[in-house]
Amino acid sequence: MLAVALPLAIIVGCKERPSHEQPGAGPSAPKRIREAAVAGLFYPKDPSDLSRTLDALLANAKPQSIEGDLRALICPHAGYPFSGPVAASAYRLVPGRDYQTVVLLGASHYARFAGASVANAEIYRTPLGDVPVSPKAGQLAQEIPFVLEPRCPVQRPPWSPQASHSPPPEGEDTPETWEHSAEVQVPFLQKTLGHFQLVPVVTGEVDPEQMARVLARQLDDSTLIVASSDLSHFHPYDQARELDTRCVRAICNLDVGQMKSQEACGRTPVLALLYLARQMGWKAKPLDYRNSGDTAENKDSVVGYAAIAFYKPHPQSFTTGERNQLLGLARQSLKKIAAKDGAPDIAPESFPSKFAGKKGCFVTLTAHGQLRGCIGNILPLEPLYRAIVANAQNAALHDPRFDPVQPGELDQIEIEISVLTEPVPLSFHSPDDLLSKLRPHRDGVVLKIGGRMATYLPQVWSQIPNKEAFLDSLSQKAGCDRSAWRNPGTEVLVYQVESFGESDM
Repeated sequence: MLAVALPLAIIVGCKERPSHEQPGAGPSAPKRIREAAVAGLFYPKDPSDLSRTLDALLANAKPQSIEGDLRALICPHAGYPFSGPVAASAYRLVPGRDYQTVVLLGASHYARFAGASVANAEIYRTPLGDVPVSPKAGQLAQEIPFVLEPRCPVQRPPWSPQASHSPPPEGEDTPETWEHSAEVQVPFLQKTLGHFQLVPVVTGEVDPEQMARVLARQLDDSTLIVASSDLSHFHPYDQARELDTRCVRAICNLDVGQMKSQEACGRTPVLALLYLARQMGWKAKPLDYRNSGDTAENKDSVVGYAAIAFYKPHPQSFTTGERNQLLGLARQSLKKIAAKDGAPDIAPESFPSKFAGKKGCFVTLTAHGQLRGCIGNILPLEPLYRAIVANAQNAALHDPRFDPVQPGELDQIEIEISVLTEPVPLSFHSPDDLLSKLRPHRDGVVLKIGGRMATYLPQVWSQIPNKEAFLDSLSQKAGCDRSAWRNPGTEVLVYQVESFGESDM
């Protein structure tokens, strides 16, 4: 399932599709379909098997959150048994978000050509169904360095006789004919995003900075970019981890210079994304790293896989130094409480004045990735520094779902603080109107049903991205039936959160 890459070189004489095949052909023309090439090789061909495989991969991926609006992902592209668990860590972020278009940047493994090839298709087909190719694909193909899917020299992969489509006549191969790097991402998108339009691109010998400048003009808030790449290839396990650590660090630092020297078969799509991120002010967060030695056990010669999210940061009220102060206060409080030594001594004059402002806040404790306690106040009732001390104590000792935290646990516990804006009522006239107005991953939700009330922080959307399921669960948390949020008289308030944890510092 691990394809061997063909070194790229500029080849003069690649032929573009004839003009009559360009997007926008007459209404009587048959649909141009990009058929699946690696179904049954890199991922299951049977739709039911594929759906179950994706469900299992996504269910086993650790829920993640980002402090901003998700704009792009880096995902690996080997066979699902090898890289699927890592890719799922990235795609776990997608459900509940609203994207109309996905720009999918793959890297050529078999074709040699100049430019970035835009698929000459109206439909992109996988066993899960057909995805419409966006009209933006045709627009992009008109701008250098993008080109409409050219015929060019192609080295057919050794698995080509087992491909899931019929081979074209000799000389008719294109960058899309056998390419797996983009294709393996599409079923994940179908499963996590549902309805969207695709802009499929395969990169050849091309300037990634020039790609980024053109792509920037195509972006809007309803567009997601996916850059497909594996990392180092065929090194012993420990050496691969060392090489890949440097590569992931370069990516997350948006360090173009360092990335140019890294070993990654999708280096060009990744570089294009880094240039774009620098231009747009995005940040990167690593979500998962493993190699085939972790997923397939053979550690003698492995391939590296990373999942990385790029996001537009939400506005921040607290500097890094201030965040560290608040986390330090929560940590000090936790130590004192666990040791039954009372609350920490607080000198308010040692804090910035903004810490004295009244704020709602939650303190969340986790151990080994699992919730260990979470208590807070929604309304701004007392100065922030006092609220953090009190909520750290309550999360450690008085969360009814857990036993009190013991001193021996402190080294395993991680602290996260969420500072809330003041909740405001959300106006809606029906259950469907309420669903349309909720913003997954952005809004915390307070649900009031009769005299009962419950809230979920925005971070909970990463675990329950479906709006109906989110409100069903919140209704039960309030002690009501799952569907009680649909009843007349239900009230909803929303708020936003600035959250930061010790692992972020």
